Amino acid sequence: MENTAEYFCAYCGEGSITFIDLSEGFLQNYIEDCQVCCRPNRLYIEINEETLDITINTDTTY
Repeated sequence: MENTAEYFCAYCGEGSITFIDLSEGFLQNYIEDCQVCCRPNRLYIEINEETLDITINTDTTY
């Protein structure tokens, strides 16, 4: 099952939409390039097990 969520780039601060694969678990992290500045962001994804609300925090990859 997939869902979408917005995150804000750790470099330029612009918002981007990403797809979240809920079957990968309730805690995920991976690297995705910003859709605006193209720099790599590490996404830390937390999914609430009961409500399926998604929280994304970002960090630089350095």
